[in-house]
Amino acid sequence: MKHAIIVGHPNPSSFTLAMANTYSACLTAHGHETIVRDLYRLNFDPCLKLSEMPTRPDWGPAPDVQVERELMNDVNAFAFVYPLWFNSPPAIIKGYIDRVFGAGFGYAYLHAGGQEPLLTNRHLIHITASASSSAWLNEQGAAGSGRTLFEDAFAHVCGLRVRPHIHFDGIVPDLSPRWLAANLKTLETKLIQYFGPGSTELT
Repeated sequence: MKHAIIVGHPNPSSFTLAMANTYSACLTAHGHETIVRDLYRLNFDPCLKLSEMPTRPDWGPAPDVQVERELMNDVNAFAFVYPLWFNSPPAIIKGYIDRVFGAGFGYAYLHAGGQEPLLTNRHLIHITASASSSAWLNEQGAAGSGRTLFEDAFAHVCGLRVRPHIHFDGIVPDLSPRWLAANLKTLETKLIQYFGPGSTELT
């Protein structure tokens, strides 16, 4: 399979970037192809342009979006890797979805009561980290909001198959290297379960 790893964090030394690099290294070692789209280092603009809105007669993707779509054209799995800020993805992640996965790539056309998905049978996974505990995040509704964004809306509109969400809590700046390494090892284990030899078609 070919995986696009779309990562959003301003700090290149962050645990978030370490997760993205671990994803790439782990699956590459198991015969998969990966591309990493480090949105902050790419200086990706998350703001949807008026000319990109499909309600306009002269709409079309901007040049930077066209580059991303061409890179993603033969991707089998889209992995979004990001921290939870205010219990939601960073703006750069949401903006990437708005611009790259909009009309003409994620779906052909949206209309009342239905859609025309263009990414049917491809896979979606989102991998997140937070300083807060999972119990607190659940109390605040963060898990539900993530399902609404990625599974109920985004994946449904584009026809994507959702792999179970992977989340790491308690990720704070002074976390010991040993614990960070243990979390990354857990990520590798889950990725092999999802995409390694003999993996099942999880939905």
